Amino acid sequence: MVKRANLADSPGVASLDLRPVQVSVRPVRRLSQLVGGLLLYGASMAMLTRAGLGLDPWDVLHEGLTELTGLTFGTITAITAVAVLLLWIPLRQRPGIGTVLNVVLIAVTVDLVRAVLPEQHDLAWQIVLLVAGIVLNGLASASYVGVRLGPGPRDGLMTGLSARTGRSVRLVRTGIEVTVLAAGWLLGGTVGVGTVLYALAIGPLIQAFLPLVAWRTEVSSPGGG
Repeated sequence: MVKRANLADSPGVASLDLRPVQVSVRPVRRLSQLVGGLLLYGASMAMLTRAGLGLDPWDVLHEGLTELTGLTFGTITAITAVAVLLLWIPLRQRPGIGTVLNVVLIAVTVDLVRAVLPEQHDLAWQIVLLVAGIVLNGLASASYVGVRLGPGPRDGLMTGLSARTGRSVRLVRTGIEVTVLAAGWLLGGTVGVGTVLYALAIGPLIQAFLPLVAWRTEVSSPGGG
């Protein structure tokens, strides 16, 4: 899933190397961080959907498709991710283990958390869920991007289109998200103050968290953990 921050254009992370690193390098530690980040991402998505104050662009689309098809939110998330992965083929993008786990773990987690977390109607609790969901989403995004085990489906689409077209990551990312936001809104997805807050906050949050969790090869060594 994405990440939705424009890492390549963020000065705070410009010195970080985020290129994929083989899973055989410290696999236990890195896989643990990957799984933890993806589980947290799915939980934060569920929190935002239950807040009811607006979603990020991709989740506006997911919610709209959920309303249209009657499938669960997590199922739609997985289907959309697979569809995006098919777009990788002409872009010559290569998935990693992080890409596969991104599709599966986020979809399962978001449905599980939504099953136990009721939709909120009290404004105070809605705001708590919204703010906490955005902050945790930023931490989760930094965690699984920083572990360098393969991009999420939407991240790969963004970077692949940027490489193929020669356009900046910022421009490609904006074009994709405006498109999916418009499509999701037309399908009945929730657009609101949360959508705006997410757009403004997620980049700085990832930029702040990434240096704390990114895997640095200079301190890593092959082996089991």
